[in-house]
Amino acid sequence: MINVIISGAPGSGKGTQSDLIVKNFRLKHLSTGDMLRNEIAAGTELGKQVEKLVSGGLFVPDSIMIDIIANAIQKVDNSYNGLILDGFPRTVEQAQALETILEQQGKKITVFLDIHVDEAELIERLLKRGQIYGRTDDNLETIKERLKAYSSKTQPISDFYKKKNNYYQIEGNGTIEEIYGKIEDIITACNL
Repeated sequence: MINVIISGAPGSGKGTQSDLIVKNFRLKHLSTGDMLRNEIAAGTELGKQVEKLVSGGLFVPDSIMIDIIANAIQKVDNSYNGLILDGFPRTVEQAQALETILEQQGKKITVFLDIHVDEAELIERLLKRGQIYGRTDDNLETIKERLKAYSSKTQPISDFYKKKNNYYQIEGNGTIEEIYGKIEDIITACNL
């Protein structure tokens, strides 16, 4: 089993790289962003709460995210070689909860991939994404709030996984193919 966490600031290319990893390693992709956008689109009560938070550049509370991801992990069937988590965990509390969830199923995280991209490049990518895909959360004010929240809450997770010796930092500037080549080499080496 290969269980991957892909991390990085908004706009770092997590979704793009996740798609390539899923295709080449046959992993189940669990994107919390997609899950939350689906709730918003469905107009559920959870979706309404999430929309208010996301439009203000804030994170969804840990308790909600942990429940969402625990349910999603339980639904992953044996036809996959493992899973890739995109957008989770975002806090140390979520990382600790994830460890417990996986341990209960006899699993563990194989590799934590941390994609690093310069802030100016992130802002440019996110503004472009907002124009192309019409994402209302990709405006300059919200982007700056999301990057600030990412920096203060998510980066401590790196230390959590460094202690577990499965942390890998990837330079996220370059072509999609160059970045994926680095990722593929790391996952392959960790899975031997």
